[in-house]
Amino acid sequence: MARNPERNDRKSGKSAPFSGKAPRGGDGPNKAGPGSGSGGGDRGGWNPNPREKTFAESQRAPRPQRAGPDADNFLWGRHPVVAALANPARKGMGRLLATADRAAEIEREGLALHGHKVEVMDAQLLDRMLPAGAVHQGMVFKVAALEGVSLDDIADPAEGIIVMLDQLTDPQNVGAIFRSALAFGARGIVVQDRHSPSLAGALAKASAGATERLPCARVTNLSRALERLADLGWRAVGLDGSSEETLETALDDRPTVLVMGSEGDGIRRLVAEHCDVLAKIPMPGGFESLNVSNAAAVALYEATRKQRG
Repeated sequence: MARNPERNDRKSGKSAPFSGKAPRGGDGPNKAGPGSGSGGGDRGGWNPNPREKTFAESQRAPRPQRAGPDADNFLWGRHPVVAALANPARKGMGRLLATADRAAEIEREGLALHGHKVEVMDAQLLDRMLPAGAVHQGMVFKVAALEGVSLDDIADPAEGIIVMLDQLTDPQNVGAIFRSALAFGARGIVVQDRHSPSLAGALAKASAGATERLPCARVTNLSRALERLADLGWRAVGLDGSSEETLETALDDRPTVLVMGSEGDGIRRLVAEHCDVLAKIPMPGGFESLNVSNAAAVALYEATRKQRG
């Protein structure tokens, strides 16, 4: 089995203001000024009676909008970028971009462990390279996705905890689950290849660098993955709020796969059928449910506690 935890992810002219008055040359909304044509004034200012579009104009396709940045090709924020710079799998990969003060920090603290050279760039240019609202903190790493690990790499031998995510697509939730899984010592994360976001962009930011340190296996079919895990000695516990059994009674000290479903639909039927048990987190406060990333943190804590006796 590969023991290197530093592996992850694969290949991812201005108009005048409206004054409330009719255009000059007319004395009301139905009077056209000079040079306005039959459709009303059209030489600047507010036009109360715009010309109707011709049939050809109405069928004309809208002008294509410029595509935004591809978040799958970027890591941003200090924690994700520093974690990527420390990942030996990133050696020789990507462009490291930073503001002058962050570039000085990288140099001073020796953060570019694998020889990456910093390209100094002002914060406004970094803003324009990234999706709107991205908080880059003066550090950006433009990279390709890493190769993931195989299922057996994180599952053999069977010991500890694995987290399986069934069609979770929200980057913030998945990133937070990576962060919690790393904090509680999980062996890795298993996701379905076709229905999972790339471990970059907002997801990597939410993980605070955990996506660079916690192995992730992308599989074609989660049900078959659970069959393989069972063969290796793992027991699958699926979280289901409608179950009668609680998480406390469902968990024990055996190697455990915690299966988390999407917030809207939960665990899919075939995946649930491959779980050994379905369990809920009891909520005596009466509130309907936890956010899935919060539920994962609770489940990881309880599973870790059970395994430690």
